[in-house]
Amino acid sequence: MNHFFAYLSRMRFINRWALMRNSYTENIQEHSHQVAVLAHALAVIRNEYFDGCVDAGAVAAAALFHDAPEILTGDLPTPIKYYNPAIRDAYKQVEQVACDKLLGMLPEKLRPTYEELLTPADSEVEQLVKAADKLSAWIKCIEELKAGNLEFRAAAEQTERALDEYGMPEVAFFKEHFMSSFRLTLDELE
Repeated sequence: MNHFFAYLSRMRFINRWALMRNSYTENIQEHSHQVAVLAHALAVIRNEYFDGCVDAGAVAAAALFHDAPEILTGDLPTPIKYYNPAIRDAYKQVEQVACDKLLGMLPEKLRPTYEELLTPADSEVEQLVKAADKLSAWIKCIEELKAGNLEFRAAAEQTERALDEYGMPEVAFFKEHFMSSFRLTLDELE
């Protein structure tokens, strides 16, 4: 029996932002979809505006799987995950063990394809997924602030600062052209 896809379907049960009071919950399946959409957009922006040549489909696919190890590990909150280098490095090892366990749930012939999705070897793909992941976190913060939840104020500031520190022109382009819409109500989007 191969349990890989049954495990993936359980992504909807792993909630994010566990240390924060949330006005709405977000699970890693929803988050992964949003990260895939954002990562694809960043790849397309890179290709169309900044002379990139990245496979936007590969970026989107890697983004869909970027949090899959959390099915086995749970979502470790960012302040804990990055509290110190020893915790960060230990967690990376735990994530790798989780990836290996997930890959072991696939028939041998499928493993190389899914290994590339779980742990992309292409640094450009990895960079765009990481930026999209951070962008998704910033959007969550903005939506929480819009709902009056000041619990996310510091996280919003820190996350935007981290995005800016990436120095990626496609992220700056996305911020300039798309982010203000996330602050609007549905009626204002008309």
